[in-house]
Amino acid sequence: MAVAARKGGKTTAKRNNKSASKAAPRRKVRQLSLFDRFLRTLPFSEAEIQRMFTWISIAIGALIILGVAVFMGVPAMAYQQYAQLSAKAGFEVKRVEITGMDRVDQLKVYDIVLAEKDRAMALVDVEKIRGDLMKYGWIKDVRVSRRLPETLVVAIIERKPTAVWQHSGKQSLIDEAGIVLENVSPNAVPGLPVLDGEGANVQSIALKELIEKAPSLKPQISGASWVGNRRWDLAFKTGETLALPEGEDASAQALLNFARMDGIHRLLGKDIIRFDLRDPARMYVRKAPKAAPKPTDAADGKSASPKDGPKDKDSA
Repeated sequence: MAVAARKGGKTTAKRNNKSASKAAPRRKVRQLSLFDRFLRTLPFSEAEIQRMFTWISIAIGALIILGVAVFMGVPAMAYQQYAQLSAKAGFEVKRVEITGMDRVDQLKVYDIVLAEKDRAMALVDVEKIRGDLMKYGWIKDVRVSRRLPETLVVAIIERKPTAVWQHSGKQSLIDEAGIVLENVSPNAVPGLPVLDGEGANVQSIALKELIEKAPSLKPQISGASWVGNRRWDLAFKTGETLALPEGEDASAQALLNFARMDGIHRLLGKDIIRFDLRDPARMYVRKAPKAAPKPTDAADGKSASPKDGPKDKDSA
C-alpha cells in the first residue's frame, strides 16, 4: 500500500509540473538592433529623439519644396514683381553721379553706367558695374552705391602715372606698380622718368625701393634700363650712366657706394659719361671723347693750315 501511495504521489507531482509549465510559457528575449543601441547611448529621452526626427523630416520637406520652387523660377518671378512695384513707387534710376574722372576714358565709363538709367533700383547690380569698370587700366578702385530713391553714385579712384615704359618701339604710361595705363607719343610726358627694356615695368617696384636707398641721387636720376632681365643701368639728368651689378643686395650696396663717392668727389656733371660698378672690387669709368679742334681761317687773322696756304695763294 505504501508503494502504491508513493507511486500515486509521484504521478500527481508530475501532472502538477506539467500543468504549471503549460500555465507559464517561457518569455522570449528581444534582441536590440544596432540603431536601437546607438539611440540608447544618446543623452536624450525617447520623446526628445522623436521630436528631433519630426523636425528633421519637416526641414527636409521644406528644402525639397524650396528646390522645386527655385527650379520653376518662382523666386525670380517674385523678385521681378517686387522690383516693378518699387519702380512704380519711385525707386528707379533717374540720375547718375560720377566723380574722380580725370584721365580715364569718360565715354567708356558712361557707356557702362548710363545703361542702368530708368532701371528699378532693386535690379541694379552694383557689383557687376564695379567689375566692368575695374577692367580699365586707369581705374585703381571704384565704389558704386545707390542713393535712394533715384540716384546711382559712382566714385572713381584713378591710378597715377609715375614713369614712361619704353619697349618694342612704343612708349606707355605706367603707375607705381608697373600697370600699363595707356600708350603715349614720344616725349608726351617729359617730366616722368623713362624705363627702358622688356619687363622693366614689372621691375618698377624693385627699382623704386632701390633708388629710395640713395636719397641724395634720387632727384638726379632721369631713367633706367633693365638690361638682360637681370640688372639696372641708371641714367642721370647730367648725361651719365651708372651700371649696377646683378642682385638686390649687390646693386643696393653699389648704389650706396657711388652716392658716397659722389658726395665726396662730385663725380656727376664732369667729363665722365659712364660709371661701371659691376665689379665689387673697383669702378671703371669712361670719359667723354674730346672734341676735334675746328679749322681756323687766315682771313680772320688766325693761323691757316699748310694745306690752306697754297690754295689761297693760287686763288689770289
